[in-house]
Amino acid sequence: MTLWQALILGLVEGITEYLPISSTGHLVLASALLGLGDAGTPKQAIDGFNIVIQGGAILAVLGLYRARVIRMIAGLVGRDAAGRKLFFNIVVAFVPAAILGPLLNDAIEARLFHPVPVIAALALGGACMIALGPWQRRFFHDAAGDRGAEHAYLDIERLSWRLAFVIGLFQCLAMWPGMSRSMVTIVAGMLVGMRARHAAEFSFLLGLPTLGGACAFRLAKSMASGEQGIVDAIGWLPLVVGLATATVSAALAIRWLVAWLNRHGLAVFGWYRIALAVVFAVLVLAGVIGDLQ
Repeated sequence: MTLWQALILGLVEGITEYLPISSTGHLVLASALLGLGDAGTPKQAIDGFNIVIQGGAILAVLGLYRARVIRMIAGLVGRDAAGRKLFFNIVVAFVPAAILGPLLNDAIEARLFHPVPVIAALALGGACMIALGPWQRRFFHDAAGDRGAEHAYLDIERLSWRLAFVIGLFQCLAMWPGMSRSMVTIVAGMLVGMRARHAAEFSFLLGLPTLGGACAFRLAKSMASGEQGIVDAIGWLPLVVGLATATVSAALAIRWLVAWLNRHGLAVFGWYRIALAVVFAVLVLAGVIGDLQ
């Protein structure tokens, strides 16, 4: 892998990890267009590289939301009740994926890591996001409204552990490649009554244990299987370039997404996903993208 290829993959990972457009789909597409599979680099090493650079997305959230993280740490030692509640909600939301992920990983890789399921996930997620905004505006309202508090918008501070668990259940859908962890958790947050920007912030924080756990699990599985080491196959410098690029681009993407959601909805990402599904299908039919395994 060249430094330019590492730079491009780092950009793709950082930009798409927290946008609701599927980082997996974009990384598969970028890897195919870069011809990585034809350059002699083992596919396992490419997959491992894509897992390692997810660490950049984690670092971006730790940096941008360090105040929230510090409050959660303070909550653990009894100094911040709101921080303790947020930490508990993150843990509750993480539990479903932590249990189901390792149990279903092999079955999902065998059945869903193929072009047709990925294309279907992209299109289905896009349709959901297009329809979600109008539905939420009809159903929820500001706290000062006259339709009852049960339909008032929620922020992170008022999110209950039960609703956090619902978001965690939705997160399990992200094990379907192409669905997007960011997409399903933002959609779930909006379904339970959070504005898009608040749902996105909870999604970012939930990504800390989820992405960290997924990276550790996949890397441990790779090492246990005796696959060629990522460093041996790719080298240290491309890894460092990919990780650094993913960190910076993820931070910029998060800032842009929050600013966008403050003014607009998710529909544009829905239409983008549908267009990407069409592009993906054309490339599969043209033989540019083969099986994902």
